[in-house]
Amino acid sequence: MRLLSSLKHDESERGIFHLGRALVKNGHTSIIVASADKDNDLVKRLERDGNIYHQLHMNKKSWLSLLQVNTLRRLVEKHSPDVIHIHSRTPAWILHLALKRAKIKRMPKLVSTMYGFYPINKYSQALLDVDTIITVSDSVTNYLKRGLRREEADPKVIKRIYRGVDTRRYPYRHNPSVYWLRHTFAEYPELEHKKWLVFPTIIGNEYGQEWLIDILGNLQEDFPLIHAIIMDEDYRESDVAHEDFRQRANALGLAERITYVGSKRNDMREWLSAANIVMALANQPESIGINALQAIHLGTPVVGWDQAAFSEILQPLYPQGLVKKYNAVALCKTVRHQLESVTRPEMTNEFTMREMISETLAVYNALHDQALLEEQLLLNASAAKRVKKQLKADNPMVESSHKRVSNTKVELLKKPPKAMGDSKIILKKQTGRSNHSSTSPNPSQEKTVNKEGTNKSSTPQ
Repeated sequence: MRLLSSLKHDESERGIFHLGRALVKNGHTSIIVASADKDNDLVKRLERDGNIYHQLHMNKKSWLSLLQVNTLRRLVEKHSPDVIHIHSRTPAWILHLALKRAKIKRMPKLVSTMYGFYPINKYSQALLDVDTIITVSDSVTNYLKRGLRREEADPKVIKRIYRGVDTRRYPYRHNPSVYWLRHTFAEYPELEHKKWLVFPTIIGNEYGQEWLIDILGNLQEDFPLIHAIIMDEDYRESDVAHEDFRQRANALGLAERITYVGSKRNDMREWLSAANIVMALANQPESIGINALQAIHLGTPVVGWDQAAFSEILQPLYPQGLVKKYNAVALCKTVRHQLESVTRPEMTNEFTMREMISETLAVYNALHDQALLEEQLLLNASAAKRVKKQLKADNPMVESSHKRVSNTKVELLKKPPKAMGDSKIILKKQTGRSNHSSTSPNPSQEKTVNKEGTNKSSTPQ
């Protein structure tokens, strides 16, 4: 059973569909609980692949989500899953509350995934109180370990599993269709015959769109065909970051070199494959970097900061695209080099969806095996207890005799030695003759012991 707040982040980050299909293919029962409606296209896709879907509104950071505790408890009791995978913090809290009074034969093993640098606080605690935590990159793993040490929390079982790319959907050196290109040029005629710098995210303080102004301003004379494409709307009301970027671009005369193509698109693959360079310029450390990873698998050059997930992706796959973070001069130099001499990333089998699914299934199987082992140990302990109890019932006399012997030993050990009086005790040396002999002992062999314990022989030695 997997719990999600929504299905908006589908195969791009979480591999929900591919993982569900793999579970069903391997003979498992895949149950998905999320807030999407039954007639949603993503839900229909899940059910078509053989998943069991239940709608449950567990919206992020909403107190109303707590109303779903009883409903989730009934679902857990109905399906009795061996493993429950939590993909968000709000569902994690609802699950922990639901399991407290759940009437199930065996408690399920819990696994959660940290998709970002979540604050290590009370709200995230439910996501951490699990059997195994999956992190999406080494940078998230290191962040989590530091946070756990700072909070003096118990060490957790942490497994790093990179997000993967479906290589069938993002094949190497994919080219957009002629139809797509004609349609795009008809909608955005300013893009024809230009060098595309694709910025694959929306505009925001943390996404680094302001670095495009440095690139365009410094390189427009040497590369007059350079053009930036931003995956965002051309206008958003009451958005300070968006308005600030537009005003700066207009003030510097760069507005004509920027095109906004909107954020809700289903042709991201075509934009990434048609780009000359894909920009990865997030100001805050990126935990996944899925767009950069998809571009690498398509064979498109990527230029990004040498930090967090971008560094983990580009270092082994395309190191020439790494730039010392927050350095405008180095950034412009790297972009110039890529435009002058195009060097494409090589085909790779790393960071694939198949690898991600295989490692995730291994975590599930390990947790299930652990649950079976714990159950067997409990059965063995219970059986040993019953055998011991039966032996006591069948042999009460043996048990009581054992107790008497034991008590006698303790009493003898605790009994104080007899006090010796002033009378002398005669010790007789053993002789080879029998005690029943009528012959009296030799007086010369007698010894006396006085009160002080000093041996005195009755005859001279």
